Amino acid sequence: MSLSPDPTPISRREFLGQASCKAVGSTALFSTLLTLRLANSLSAQTTGTGGDYKALVCLFLAGGNDSFNMLVPTTAGEYAAYAKARGNLAQAMDTLLPLSPSNLGGRTLGLNSSMPELRDLFNQGKLSFVSNVGSLIRPLTLSEYKSGKSLPVSLYSHVDQVKQWQTCIPDQRTAVGWGGRAADILASLNAPSLVSMNISLSGQNIFMTGQKAFTYSINSSGATALTGYDTAAVNNLTAQRTKAVDGALGQQYRSLFEQTYANTTRDAISAYKEFSSALSGITLTTVIPSGNSVASNLAQVAKTIAARSKLGARRQVFFVLLGGFDLHDNLPTNHPGLLKTVSQGVSAFWSALGEIGMQSNVTLFSASDFGRTLTSNGDGSDHAWGSNHFVLGGAVAGGQVFGDKAAGYYPDLQNLAAIDTGQGRLIPGVAVDEYAKDMLTWFGVSATDLDYVLPAFSSRFAGRNPLGIFGTSAVSTPTPTPTPTPTPTPTPTPVSSGGSGGGGGGAASPIFLGALGAAALLRLRQKRLAAKHAAESAAGPAADVRT
Repeated sequence: MSLSPDPTPISRREFLGQASCKAVGSTALFSTLLTLRLANSLSAQTTGTGGDYKALVCLFLAGGNDSFNMLVPTTAGEYAAYAKARGNLAQAMDTLLPLSPSNLGGRTLGLNSSMPELRDLFNQGKLSFVSNVGSLIRPLTLSEYKSGKSLPVSLYSHVDQVKQWQTCIPDQRTAVGWGGRAADILASLNAPSLVSMNISLSGQNIFMTGQKAFTYSINSSGATALTGYDTAAVNNLTAQRTKAVDGALGQQYRSLFEQTYANTTRDAISAYKEFSSALSGITLTTVIPSGNSVASNLAQVAKTIAARSKLGARRQVFFVLLGGFDLHDNLPTNHPGLLKTVSQGVSAFWSALGEIGMQSNVTLFSASDFGRTLTSNGDGSDHAWGSNHFVLGGAVAGGQVFGDKAAGYYPDLQNLAAIDTGQGRLIPGVAVDEYAKDMLTWFGVSATDLDYVLPAFSSRFAGRNPLGIFGTSAVSTPTPTPTPTPTPTPTPTPVSSGGSGGGGGGAASPIFLGALGAAALLRLRQKRLAAKHAAESAAGPAADVRT
């Protein structure tokens, strides 16, 4: 029996528009969209040169940075409105570091006095700010907010807002991040490796988890080895333990779970060796501020970038987290020190990138749970919504403030009636999707593939112009790269992105698998075997000995 064609077929755009609705958070839908992307050879944008390397670095300020004490309006009337709203939290005008953005038509801003390094990078045209960014389902008015229309899930909640910043899906709870989806699309630009394209200095996170992509966790010292395991050990307890582990991992097990555990642990050990070997001998002369976790983690990012050729990487995504920003109390005391850590750490990273000659190839951007209330609660500020962020890189159109053009790029604190939901909680003028889109376009995700990486963008923000963070240089024509259709596999559930620390780059202590999830490593092992078989096939068939 033959089937008649559907009398009412839907277009590709209609399909994607429907896909952007409630079903968008499902693993099945992401698997389908990814399969369509790869099957139609639309997976990667390239320039056709082996030296086309780019890295995105997410610096996540966990807890909700009070960003209106980081970037302050200083034009007379606007500063007066700021000081009135902030009360005892207001930064004194004479302490602020003056900024004169080239695109604000004479309006001026001041940077927190703890951030002179960021001020210098701004004045050098290497850094810009993006103002009033937040999680949005679609552009929102105050009347729609009051009626409860199109509001993100659990607005003002730490857990949900972190997820929404990291997934760009504010109306669903999902464990697939936009950094992970970008890796799903672009990982084919990299050579096969047990070291993922996505590398975290702060443990597992949703941002880096894709339908296929996973996170490889390291710390500021590099990959973490299996405790008590050392193949170079001779005639001691470690040597005996290593021999025992190798024996256990080399056996064949009937249980699928046991065999998978053995295979993935073995691959974790191999990944540790691969990463450590690639970074062997790489040092930096850049001075790294002592005791600064952001600086030490970003220094390790720089070393990893320096090892890109040995890792076979043309695209990499990094994640670094700094906690402590949930300052309901002690904000005047604690906030300046956190901003100092950020400023000095970012500046040292920029110098390290200069040392390895990669400033034009790397973009670092800040992110956070949400902004904080303009009003004081006495000794701190409470959860809010829109917030200010910064972007650093040689490709960035520096010395500017990007944001909602209709609002003058930076909110006029004298006229907040249309966007203040109460207590200085500002409705964002820029969606996280828009913030991400500028960076993804520079990173190499083609216009055709953006609806997989940012599934809600085409139906909800399509009429919005690019922010212009990278000027016009970031837009280029995608070159399709043939890629075989993958077999859909379940996405491992990541650990919450809260907290800090490194995690194991190989297997965690003593023999439990840490940084690399079993399902992800099993898929990667299959990929490695497939690459081996392909290489053997390319070498030609073996001689046929049959008569």
